[in-house]
Amino acid sequence: MKDAEATSPVSFEVHVARLPQKGLPVVVEADEAQRRALAAAHGLFSVESYRAEMLVTAWKRSGVKVSGHVVADITQSCVVTLQPVAARIDEAVEGVFLPQDSKLARFDQNGEMLLDSEGPDSPELFTGDTIDVGALAEEFFGLAIDPYPRKAGATLDTSSLDGPEENEFQKKLRGLLGKV
Repeated sequence: MKDAEATSPVSFEVHVARLPQKGLPVVVEADEAQRRALAAAHGLFSVESYRAEMLVTAWKRSGVKVSGHVVADITQSCVVTLQPVAARIDEAVEGVFLPQDSKLARFDQNGEMLLDSEGPDSPELFTGDTIDVGALAEEFFGLAIDPYPRKAGATLDTSSLDGPEENEFQKKLRGLLGKV
C-alpha cells in the first residue's frame, strides 16, 4: 500500500504509534495544484473543490481506524455530448489498518488472508508507523465518481442503428451467436 499512497496528490501521512485517546482529527483541503492533479488522475475536466475530514483512532490493540467524509465539486465529460457536467461528491470514508505483524489479521496455511464475504471489509496491512489517510480519502473520492455522467436531457440518436443494412460487425456477431 505504501507505493500507491506515495503517488496521491492529496497524500497526508499520519504517525499512528501514539494517537490521542480521543483520536486525531485530520482535514485535507486540496490547493489548486492538487485539484489539477486529482482531475488528471481521475480523467475529469476539473476539480473545483476537495475537502476530506477524517478522525484517526486506535482500533483494538495495535490497529488504526479512519472514518470521515470527502466532499468535492467536480466537472466531468458527458458520455453522450462530451459537454461539461457538474457533479458533487459527498462520500463516507472508512478504513481499518493493522500492522503487518499483527495477530489480528487472519491467515490460512498458504499465507492468504481469510475474508468473510458477508462481513465488513478486511483490514488493510501497513508497515512502519505511518498511514496515508489522504490516499485513503482519494480512493473513496475515485469510487464515488460517476463512470457514465450524462448531461440533463442528453440522448443518443440510435436511429441509424435500426437501418435495414447490417454492417460487418453485426454479421459476425450474429454468426457467433448462432453457433452458441
